Amino acid sequence: MNRRKAMAMLSGAALAPSLSAFASKPRAASARPTSSLSAQDDAFLNDLERRGCLYFAEQAGAKTGQVLDRAAANNTDGKRDPRLMASIAATGFGLSALCIAEHRGYQQRAQVIAQIRKTLRYHLEQMPGEHGFFYHFNDVDLGGSFGGSEVSSIDTALLLCGVLTARAHFHNDPEIVHLATELYERVDWPWMLDGGTTLSMGWRRGSFLQSRWDHYCELMMLYLLAIGSPTHPIDPACWDAWSRPTMKYAGFDYISAADPLFVHQYSHAWFDFRNKRDTYADYFANSIIATRAHQRFCLDMGKPYSLDYWGISASDSERGYTAWGGPPALGRIDGSVVPYATTGSLPFLPTDCLRVLHSLKEQHGAKAWGRYGFCDAFHPAASWYDPDVLGIDLGIGVLMAENLRSGFIWETFARNPEVAIAFDRAGFHST
Repeated sequence: MNRRKAMAMLSGAALAPSLSAFASKPRAASARPTSSLSAQDDAFLNDLERRGCLYFAEQAGAKTGQVLDRAAANNTDGKRDPRLMASIAATGFGLSALCIAEHRGYQQRAQVIAQIRKTLRYHLEQMPGEHGFFYHFNDVDLGGSFGGSEVSSIDTALLLCGVLTARAHFHNDPEIVHLATELYERVDWPWMLDGGTTLSMGWRRGSFLQSRWDHYCELMMLYLLAIGSPTHPIDPACWDAWSRPTMKYAGFDYISAADPLFVHQYSHAWFDFRNKRDTYADYFANSIIATRAHQRFCLDMGKPYSLDYWGISASDSERGYTAWGGPPALGRIDGSVVPYATTGSLPFLPTDCLRVLHSLKEQHGAKAWGRYGFCDAFHPAASWYDPDVLGIDLGIGVLMAENLRSGFIWETFARNPEVAIAFDRAGFHST
């Protein structure tokens, strides 16, 4: 608001030299599947996750632990991309992905713990910020704000979701627990209200941004983290302060504004909204309806969209980064497809999304699928395949694939006591 040269390279061989550290192992005995998956589907998602997790290990700053906003999709040697812009949000997805990598055996436990400790330590002790909030984009090596970036409330929330996932997963590691707790508890959430009842989108050069998080979108995680804070909470009444507009399309009625599909995914990556609701909605059911409406929206546009080829959300395009999708139609939709639109929706429409993802990989091969999984977007009719992958887009796919397979991120994140407190204060109850 991001395949190789031959089919043989779709196997583990193409990911040398460092893939040996990410070798797959059988699902951990504690992982409980939340959906019935065929062996083929589970193997596909396992490969997608393994490749995505590799990005967050390889494309991170050696000193800061910050994760690059984007990197080349055709990377073959695992070297870090030369670009320097890191994303605080990608780092949050990365901390969660590293927990999956350890849990699934894609990466050695000691290596994961070392990277997480480094990342948390740097962010607590050296990373520039304001009142516990961090800049949206940063120099991956030096940590400073990149290109005049704002201090971002939502991107700090994405980081903190990763921080708290790491704290819960590595709850027996005193250093991780201490660093993660300090990072969360020092955030001054009331400061970001700037005297209002809704949170500002950020702060730049001494002033709060005028835009506020005041209507339904990816904001739920932001408000729940703020309401559940043990040190600087905001009034639970702030949960009622943002609007919940109704979208109607082709017989589908659901809460949404004119925003891309990802707004129905991000908060759900960590907060488990299944089998619960507040005064206003069952938000998990709402995301199911929103995803079905988006699928119908794509199909209604006709070719090239079909049951095997649909999904558009904010992403790269031939014309640069674009906030596009629908309904209603956003941006100049040109026949491109955005794989994370369906990877990020896997828990909502598993059968439909898996059909698309299998088809995209089978039909487009090495043009669209590489070391880190799918490139960010592509437009086959124009022979355009994005040369990049984006950390946040890989991240939502990795987390939602794992949530579909085992519920691991949902269950791990929920072990943070502040999560239940936030749900309770916001008025949620079981259904």
